[in-house]
Amino acid sequence: MNSLTISQLAQFSGIKAHTIRIWEQRYRALTPNRTEGNTRTYSDLDLKRLLNIVSLLDSGYKISELGSLEDEKLSALIGELYNLEDKENPHQFISQLISAGMEFNEAAFQKILSHCFVHFGVFGTYKNVIYPLLNRVGLLWSADVLPPAQEHFMCNLIRQKLAAAIDDLPVPEEGSKKWILFLPEDEYHEIGLLFAHYVLKRNGVQAFYLGASVPLSTLQLAIDNIKPECLLLFFVHHNFPDNVLSYLSVIRGSFTQGMIYISGNEKLISQLNLENKIQWLRNIDDLENTLV
Repeated sequence: MNSLTISQLAQFSGIKAHTIRIWEQRYRALTPNRTEGNTRTYSDLDLKRLLNIVSLLDSGYKISELGSLEDEKLSALIGELYNLEDKENPHQFISQLISAGMEFNEAAFQKILSHCFVHFGVFGTYKNVIYPLLNRVGLLWSADVLPPAQEHFMCNLIRQKLAAAIDDLPVPEEGSKKWILFLPEDEYHEIGLLFAHYVLKRNGVQAFYLGASVPLSTLQLAIDNIKPECLLLFFVHHNFPDNVLSYLSVIRGSFTQGMIYISGNEKLISQLNLENKIQWLRNIDDLENTLV
């Protein structure tokens, strides 16, 4: 069982530390342990309880009603939320999805995500639910609160949903622009790239999706055969800027005419001195603007 600080709890739940302290004092919402120095510490169970409380607050309950409830009662109320009747605020589903993912509750996770796709569309769901959800999950994983199995479980369900949305789009016409989408070797986080695939295909672009961890030899073969106008790749994990620039230089050596677009790790990419015809797409709006 992990030991969490109140700052970590605030990051993972989206609730300010000051508010968490008030909820503890006034409503007994959480009962933290104390170190010898009187510092609050929290368990995984405390985090799950807080996520459930946040979900219920977003759905109209009051903290004065929820703070004293047993965990079993909170879980029962969350179960009722999975019916998803008249829930129109996309942000409220983030905590519900994390809670369902931590329990490996595929039925609940799929139901919530499907509801979001229907009510907010693919764009609205990605921007307001999936993207902040992945940021929250990344924090949980980095702090060793969320085991890799649960992260993979959630990401795989999201990946399936995006792939189905892509498949539902009409096939772009012959003669439209060609883009190759891929992740470099040892990059495996595909969700951002998949959403970019959806955006491109919806805009009538022929997007050739090569997937994760693509060797340079495979990329070169695809470039020679497809003859694309543009490449799009994501850098997600931490790397040295010089390594990334060397990698891009190799690609540019064999792809001299078209544009190379990169996205992903903002901290990493912001350190790169990009040459001509290599452009950083900071967000989906940047991607759509290239298609105008």
